[in-house]
Amino acid sequence: MQKNPTHTSLVAVGDSFTEGMSDLLPDGSYRGWADVLAGRMAARTPGFRYANLAVRGKLIKQIVDEQVDVAAAMQPDVITLVGGLNDTLRPKCDMVRVRDLLTEAVERLAPSCKQLVLMRSPGRQGPVLERFRPRMEELFVCVDELAERHGALVVDLYGAPSLSDPRLWDVDRLHLSPEGHRRVAEAVWQTLGYDPEDTEWRTPLPTTLPPGWAARRVADARFARQHLIPWIGRRLTGRSSGDGLPPKRPDLLPYEGPLA
Repeated sequence: MQKNPTHTSLVAVGDSFTEGMSDLLPDGSYRGWADVLAGRMAARTPGFRYANLAVRGKLIKQIVDEQVDVAAAMQPDVITLVGGLNDTLRPKCDMVRVRDLLTEAVERLAPSCKQLVLMRSPGRQGPVLERFRPRMEELFVCVDELAERHGALVVDLYGAPSLSDPRLWDVDRLHLSPEGHRRVAEAVWQTLGYDPEDTEWRTPLPTTLPPGWAARRVADARFARQHLIPWIGRRLTGRSSGDGLPPKRPDLLPYEGPLA
């Protein structure tokens, strides 16, 4: 792998993880690891171009149908693809279909860029991860196999101790905090061959005393009311948080910072 390569363009493909939830900006929009990464790459290369096609809530079939051909047509230097995790969190999930669709996405994207980047997504400690861990790990085996077959890079976020810490996740327990996104950007940055800006991104946060029983129960109740019940409602009605939303950055244009 080339050290400190010169990349002139980046296209990010995926769901809420790549859109940047919950790295909230003052104007109510989301930044996220892909924007942080694009900013770093743009600082090295004048005229650097960036598109982010990700939309929250998308399943792998939607990513393939709505984003893959668009990304391939842009012919960027780097494409990042993260998808399939939303499928694994559904009560009913056909993992054979998920693997087949991810394979289709990689086969269409790999020839259209100089470097395809795949990821083993991070997993937050807790009962949700334990319930869906077998599906996630089956997905990651497919990611590794596809990367080897097509010359893609794999960013192993799942194996990073720091990113399993609940303190690096938002209160919705589904999306990373701003610090979590920063660490993901660092992980992708280093995987692409750039000199580390943070050699300790994998290092767990310092140990602190856990919150007491009463504080945990209050947090659980707030989580259920604000996030879990609406999430279940969308599943039961076949709706998605991304219904009707456009891609974050649909055009491959010079990157000048977060959108206003």
